[in-house]
Amino acid sequence: MGHGGGGALSAELVEHLFAPAYGNDLLAGLADSTALTLAGTRLAFSTDSYVVRPLFFPGGSIGDLAVNGTVNDLAMSGARAAYLSCAFILEEGTDLSVVGRIAQAVGAAAVAAGVSIATGDTKVVDAGHGDGVFINTSGIGLIPHGVDIRPQRATPGDLVIVSGPIGMHGVAIMSVREGLEFGVEVTSDTAPLGGLVDAMLDVTPDLHTLRDPTRGGVATALNEIAAASGTGVLLHEHAVPVPEPVAGACGFLGLDPLYVANEGRLLAFVPRSHADAVLAAMRAHPLGAQAAVIGECVTEHPGMVVARTRFGGTRVVDLPLGEQLPRIC
Repeated sequence: MGHGGGGALSAELVEHLFAPAYGNDLLAGLADSTALTLAGTRLAFSTDSYVVRPLFFPGGSIGDLAVNGTVNDLAMSGARAAYLSCAFILEEGTDLSVVGRIAQAVGAAAVAAGVSIATGDTKVVDAGHGDGVFINTSGIGLIPHGVDIRPQRATPGDLVIVSGPIGMHGVAIMSVREGLEFGVEVTSDTAPLGGLVDAMLDVTPDLHTLRDPTRGGVATALNEIAAASGTGVLLHEHAVPVPEPVAGACGFLGLDPLYVANEGRLLAFVPRSHADAVLAAMRAHPLGAQAAVIGECVTEHPGMVVARTRFGGTRVVDLPLGEQLPRIC
């Protein structure tokens, strides 16, 4: 399970097993989506599989995740998502009404994200060899002229912005799966981020890096960017927006909110000269209303993430071995 959690074990699996087997330069960036040039047009291409348990949770379902997750991966390259494929893997015995609800959620999420489901597939596996419904989506989108967004472009001096409160998706899944109550219902933040990225690009095409902090949360995403760019990241822990119910749930369960999954948030590495304008544009968008600057790129400790704590000290924010809560997407 650790190899599927988005942490160090996942990275080792990709680096030492899959990437050598596939052997091409397109995979070298290891970003959320890959930028391609086809017939003179710059495209982004991405694929993702969804195995979340339970299938329905406060704020969404596996159907919403399947659309929003791939749309967001394309958006992290600055691409405007255009078309998705959608493949369902169904376990024998799954109630067709459940499959229907999920299919309806996929369709509604696609309309909300402004994409079309252009092709698909269905497979059925024996009872006991699945978990109801698994979904794979792949997507393509157009990258606007002059946009070059990738992890390697993070540069000392960049400010790090998060688009809103963190940890809501992971805690929403946990509350349903484990039957926990935290005094107030926490709903998943799942949402398509293409419109928010468009608003940011309207301010400047020179966004260096975007990443949606899904599996492994903000900490994992920052570590991946620091490693890819060879820069250090200084995180201002007090500035990270953690909702009170998330903080309470994490305190109760001994979890760090920085490692809890999100499905409707992004991290942006923005040149300092553009940061104020980008932050204002984000806050003017419904999905970025609570955006905040949470850190910066530095020349010190290259390839590492260090947090300045609320008490003035510092601590290293490591890449996790696996996922605190598996199968959250």
